[in-house]
Amino acid sequence: MLVWIMLILGCVLLLRAVNTGQVQPLFSPTLTPTRNANSFAFEGETHFKAGDLNKAIIAYNNATRLSPNDGELWSKLARIQTYSSNLLTTDKDRQKRLAEALQSADQAVKVSPENSDAWAIRAFTLDWNANNPLNTEKRDSYMTESEQNAVRALQLDNQNTLALAYYAEILIDQQKWDQSSQVITQAVAQANERNEQIMDVHRVNAYVNESLGNYDVAINEYKEAVKITPNLTFLQISIGLNYRQLKQYERAIEYFAQAATINENLGVRDSIPYLAIGKTYTQMGEFFIAARNVKKAIQYDPTSPDVYGQLGIVYFKSHNYEGSIDPLKCAIYGCDADTSCTIRDCDPKKDEKITIQGMPLSPNTVVYYYTYGSVLAGLHRKSQPYCNEAVKVLHQVRQGFPQDQTILSIIKPSEEICSSYGIVYSGG
Repeated sequence: MLVWIMLILGCVLLLRAVNTGQVQPLFSPTLTPTRNANSFAFEGETHFKAGDLNKAIIAYNNATRLSPNDGELWSKLARIQTYSSNLLTTDKDRQKRLAEALQSADQAVKVSPENSDAWAIRAFTLDWNANNPLNTEKRDSYMTESEQNAVRALQLDNQNTLALAYYAEILIDQQKWDQSSQVITQAVAQANERNEQIMDVHRVNAYVNESLGNYDVAINEYKEAVKITPNLTFLQISIGLNYRQLKQYERAIEYFAQAATINENLGVRDSIPYLAIGKTYTQMGEFFIAARNVKKAIQYDPTSPDVYGQLGIVYFKSHNYEGSIDPLKCAIYGCDADTSCTIRDCDPKKDEKITIQGMPLSPNTVVYYYTYGSVLAGLHRKSQPYCNEAVKVLHQVRQGFPQDQTILSIIKPSEEICSSYGIVYSGG
């Protein structure tokens, strides 16, 4: 009886300790579960294949934080960051993301200097940095270093298929057409021989053929890349762009819509597919539906000046010249919250107040500048002296592109209109 009494008292005391938290039950989860770098890397790769590149970047950033001396992790992060720049709408945002990618690639070769893939991906990242319009001053140095890195990768492993593919991309960007074709042909043959399924090889092969005007071949290669990574929307966008080059507009819209659907399923608010659809409908002369799609893009990306500029172009091509003024001005110089709200048809009582920062003049934004100047010149009246502003914009374009005869021929008639009213650029 004494033994039983002691056991009962012990159970009572144990139960009380559990209830007060002094003793934890067996098999209960820890309060702060821990994850290792491989776990985050697996999550990142899963997000990448699913098409959610922002979540992939977060996961790989966590992986590198836990394992900072793993060059492979840094390389994979750099590759995803580089590709994710395709999903951004402004040169400035792309420039920032590509700079982050280059930092990751730098770290990869620093901690793994003998890793061929690390040098290959750094070459790829440098190449995309070189092609950002805001990196014009660094373009030549980036391109030179990019090629050197690709060669370094192949010196470390002359059978590195990924390095061959990126080398071909660099060569096509250097306008070394024949050499690029030879290198990508070697990469494709090597991948086929080994039965390697590498999205990048098909993408670069498509890009090389696209650059050479072989749009049908490019489309087929992009489709092969999609088979490997079906949720990377920039591949669907590329297919659509090539169909648009062939003036197969319905097929182009089909692939842009696929990209939009993938994003919707992932909960990704991406404006690019809607911009592509809008531009295609503009080329088809369907301006109403074009504007509707660009406004959808603005809802997803209300802070992007580029999206406002594209809406202005749609209005301009539909002959809604007065309607194009504010969106184009927002794109170039920025605008206040009330103006942006009016353009995007928002509810000023409910929707967020958003001030737009304008975009500097560049090869990608010059169309907004000269279109804005042309509209102002065309609408100039004594009661609406738009030419005072037009000559400033047109002069800025002339100064920025003094040797581009196509652009100069576009702005000259508008300058002559303002000159006929006695208004010419006088500085200031």
